[in-house]
Amino acid sequence: MTEREDPIKMHKDANALMEAGKLEEARELFLRTAELYKKKQNYFDSTTMLYKAGECSFALKEYEKAVEQFMQSAELSFDKGFDRFGVSALDYARDCQKALGNTKEVEELTKKIKEVKEKLESAF
Repeated sequence: MTEREDPIKMHKDANALMEAGKLEEARELFLRTAELYKKKQNYFDSTTMLYKAGECSFALKEYEKAVEQFMQSAELSFDKGFDRFGVSALDYARDCQKALGNTKEVEELTKKIKEVKEKLESAF
C-alpha cells in the first residue's frame, strides 16, 4: 500500500466495479479500502467496506469468505457501537451458513441476533 491510496476514491471505484458486475475485483478493493479506513480510525466506513466485500462473496457463492467478511463487519460494528449495522451483518452471515448447510452455526447466529435485537429494543 502506498501513502497515495485514497480510501474515498477506492470506495467509489469498488462500488463502480460492483455495479458493473466485476465482483472479485470489487471485493478485493473493498477489503483494501476497509483496511485503509480502519488505519485512519474511520470505523463506520471500514465496517461498510467489509460488509460490501461480503456481499460480493455472497453473490459469487463463496459463502465461507462471505461469512468471514460479514463476521468481521459485525465484530467491528459491535465493538464501535454500530449495533444495528452489526445485526445486518449477522443476518447475512446466517444466510451464508444456511447456504452452506451449517445448522449449528445458523442456530448460534439466530440466538445472537435475537439477543442483540432485544438489547436494542430495551434501550428505548
